[in-house]
Amino acid sequence: MSVTEQAAGAPGAAPADLASAARDHLWMHFARMGAYQDHPAPVVVRGEGAHLWDSTGRRVLDGLSGLFVVQVGHGRAELAEVMAEQARQLAFFPVWGYATEPAIRLAERLASYAPGDLNRVFFTTGGGEAVESAWKLAKQFFKLTGKPLKHKVISRATAYHGTPQGALAITGLPAMKQAFEPLTPGGFRVPNTNIFRAERMGAPTDPVEFGRWAADRIEEAILFEGPDTVAAVFLEPVQNSGGCLTPPPGYFQRVREICDRHDVLLVSDEVICGFGRHGTMFACEKFGYQPDVITCAKGMSSGYGPIGAMIASDRLMEPFLEGGTTFPHGYTFAGHPVSAAVSLANLDIFEREGLNQHVLDNEAALGATLRRLLDLDIVGDVRGDGYFWAVELVKDKSTGETFGPEERETLIKQFLPRALFANGLYARPDDRGDPVVQVAPALTCGQAEFDEMEDVLRRTLVQASRLV
Repeated sequence: MSVTEQAAGAPGAAPADLASAARDHLWMHFARMGAYQDHPAPVVVRGEGAHLWDSTGRRVLDGLSGLFVVQVGHGRAELAEVMAEQARQLAFFPVWGYATEPAIRLAERLASYAPGDLNRVFFTTGGGEAVESAWKLAKQFFKLTGKPLKHKVISRATAYHGTPQGALAITGLPAMKQAFEPLTPGGFRVPNTNIFRAERMGAPTDPVEFGRWAADRIEEAILFEGPDTVAAVFLEPVQNSGGCLTPPPGYFQRVREICDRHDVLLVSDEVICGFGRHGTMFACEKFGYQPDVITCAKGMSSGYGPIGAMIASDRLMEPFLEGGTTFPHGYTFAGHPVSAAVSLANLDIFEREGLNQHVLDNEAALGATLRRLLDLDIVGDVRGDGYFWAVELVKDKSTGETFGPEERETLIKQFLPRALFANGLYARPDDRGDPVVQVAPALTCGQAEFDEMEDVLRRTLVQASRLV
């Protein structure tokens, strides 16, 4: 029996050889590789429903759906069977001037879910590529329609939109960009919608007034840069980085008015928020606004195959239907037949099991369960929507004072990731904004999983409070 077979098949199997191979050969993403010289990386070998098992046999609640991805849960045999059947029939063919049945059917399905006239689906291999595609589309669209200076993008402070050079330029996280600068020019930032920190931003604290204030900062940026130079505004329905920042009342409606007034495209970045995370297929529907483009990925296949998409309006497609015009952009594996086929089957599960309604029925219970943690001195705020929540950690609960760099290093980088996993929960400690722990369980979860999540968070945060 090979080491891999032993580790995957036998709970409690020694992971030493796997950990050694990971240390010596696997370059993990967003990871401090030096940390694994003395502490072996956890090796996840199996998933079933909302739970994972590592190579030591430890059972862990997947409180993050992998990475906001596995909407229908792990280990769905029917999805594996769909993948195998598609691979037997046609494992690969590109959509570069040709079509495959799975890609056609999935494009048709996505268009049926998307609001308004968003009927044109351009496949990618993931979310960052979808964002990259949307910016390139915006630039070329305005060149084709006689406004060649419109190329700039407005996005929000601390927002994450991907790692390609263009998507990274849209991202509002300076520390993530410094190693790769200079980036694609044209990205500009405005304040985000973290009402918990409204006073620090010099903003009103009334939710309606705060929403108007935050939206007006977008118009201010457009006017400052010049409306004839701004192509698009990229916004997540609920902003991920910074800790599940929800839109205030009226915010998106005001943003839509501003974009219309200045002929600026509104891009709804739903890489995380799409496919049921907020109880609707696309979150723009829940929050009541009509975008010009949706970018999506992750939950489209529940992670059973890598896939993403840019969904554009018929208006944006019009100049590309004339003469010999081409959108000179694409990805080899975009619209991959196996990924497209499993995405269709994944969406069948959504409809058959009523997962969107399940989220709407249970989001209040998830929020209420997590808000129990507000009795801890280290917890300053609990916020979110749907199955996407953040617990913000504070140094002083009475003033909202946050932790300093050394304390963040101890909490977020060193202690919490290992401690949460050891205590039985995979979640996401993050300090790209203020320090938070994010959770985003599979859409199949209910009160039992919510209680399990809260219990591990409570025990771990009590431990953490003794360190700082």
